[in-house]
Amino acid sequence: MKIRSQYTCPLELTHDIIKGKWKPIILWQLGKGRRSLSDLMREIQGVGQKMLMEHLKELQEFGMVDKHQFEGYPLKVEYFLTENGTKLLEVVVNMQVIGIALMMENGQEELLKEKGFLS
Repeated sequence: MKIRSQYTCPLELTHDIIKGKWKPIILWQLGKGRRSLSDLMREIQGVGQKMLMEHLKELQEFGMVDKHQFEGYPLKVEYFLTENGTKLLEVVVNMQVIGIALMMENGQEELLKEKGFLS
């Protein structure tokens, strides 16, 4: 997906960048540091390789993610957040805080503890 020529407002563009189930989670994982495709596959349960690669490509097209390809064999690629990606991660972190609060209100503290979001 590329930037369209017309938007109703800037929020619509930001929504285009992060829409979908996996993009905020990808940004969250890359916020922890550089990751290979296999690292991301392992850390994001349920995402398929094709979907992950598609979302990484879209995030690259929007300038939120970039990659470093190492020379040699076997091929090694690491993905990382750009400066704009790091700024967008702040929004994702705020979304996470809201999600934690809502889960706690709905009695899901044990699940949050299990997943490491609460101690």
